Amino acid sequence: MDGKEHFFSIRDLERGIPRELTPGVSTRIFVGEQAMLSVVSIEADTRGKVHSHPEEQWGYLLEGSGIRIQDGREHAVTAGDFWRTPPGVPHGFIGGESGA
Repeated sequence: MDGKEHFFSIRDLERGIPRELTPGVSTRIFVGEQAMLSVVSIEADTRGKVHSHPEEQWGYLLEGSGIRIQDGREHAVTAGDFWRTPPGVPHGFIGGESGA
């Protein structure tokens, strides 16, 4: 092994595990030993399911815009914004007019 299996590119998502979370919300999951990364695509004006999990989560918006729902509050976000979701906090996302 030359170590390249540990390096990835946003331009090559095919290596991730594909999953449709809800209609209009899809992801590619990259799994490690103790952490994972999900690259999520949300179609315009599509609402992702509000959910929670026991792990802390960080999010970063690569492109587009939307509304981050977190702990019952709505936060407008645009490309370049990032956020932390504490463990157990309900959260979700609504894609903006051009998606996210």
